[in-house]
Amino acid sequence: MVSTIGISWPEPVVSVHALSQTGITTVPDRYVKPANQRPVMRTNPFDDELDIPVVDLSDLWSTDHDPSRRIETLRRVGNACREWGFFQAVNHGVSHALLGCVRESWREFFGLPAEEKRRFANSPATYEGYGSRLGVDKGAVLDWSDYFFLHHTPSSLMNPSKWPSQPPRIRELIGEYGEEVRKLCERLMETLSESLGLEPKYLMKAFGGEDKVGACLRTNFYPKCPQPDLTLGLSSHSDPGGITVLLPDDNVTGLQVRHLDRWVTVKPIPNAFIVNIGDQIQIISNGIYKSVEHRVIVNSVKDRVSLAFFYNPRSDIPIEPAKDLLTEDEPALYRPVKFDEYRLLIRQKGPSGKHQVESLLANI
Repeated sequence: MVSTIGISWPEPVVSVHALSQTGITTVPDRYVKPANQRPVMRTNPFDDELDIPVVDLSDLWSTDHDPSRRIETLRRVGNACREWGFFQAVNHGVSHALLGCVRESWREFFGLPAEEKRRFANSPATYEGYGSRLGVDKGAVLDWSDYFFLHHTPSSLMNPSKWPSQPPRIRELIGEYGEEVRKLCERLMETLSESLGLEPKYLMKAFGGEDKVGACLRTNFYPKCPQPDLTLGLSSHSDPGGITVLLPDDNVTGLQVRHLDRWVTVKPIPNAFIVNIGDQIQIISNGIYKSVEHRVIVNSVKDRVSLAFFYNPRSDIPIEPAKDLLTEDEPALYRPVKFDEYRLLIRQKGPSGKHQVESLLANI
């Protein structure tokens, strides 16, 4: 499908970081969310006790462990994907030193002078590069964040010359980090397949094969905000792709997950990844696994950095419910859709809750 998105933004793009640095004391109207979308400070102590599940991945992949522990871990992964759509992954196999270095390098990039960052300014045609808005609707209420988006896989789309050149070593770190997380995603795809009762390579085949999948990285920067109760760093949405592996900021909370009609603030475990299900896995699993709404709140005294690695199906093949999961009593819930058609929705409209995947329900 040929994109109908134009090559330029409908109005001038303003860096949120630059706006924050002016010392403003009120949030401009362009960032003020409708009252029903604003974050609410919780007073119920029960909310502080809730958090997404934690899964130790070493029990899945170590040959030294008791097989019963592997089965139990698969069960825990399945429960997390059914009930939450999210889990924190510890002992995931990616170097903790690498995590710290790449996150700090990106923090330095966002702290560079504006003219250096603008050298990599993006457009809505591909979103690749440095930007400050999602969606191309003129006059839309915007999120309080800047970001840098880049392609990692397939190699035909990866172009390191479009990656930041400063600070030193950032391109090297991006490449190393992307390769390690890509390998992790391949293993997670097998884990999700098995936890659904499918053969280990099922989901990868449904995605088009490991040499055909798409992977990209969006590093998010959420500047300090004078009125964090009026806006969001990222509006409520479910991820349009397959799975997302997020490296959060260990020092500042921000991610909130919708669970049982309340927003749960995720408490990051140092050196853990946050893994969540995207819409494409919800479709293939026929709704067994859920892509859950999430959003990002901002902070009045601290900036926040996070790295979201998106692992997606090949863009030009239909994604549909797995036939092995369908029965006469459990027919297909979703119509087939190609990912390049599906992701245009978020690129045109920006984050919009669960509206995208719900539009594919077969009975509509």
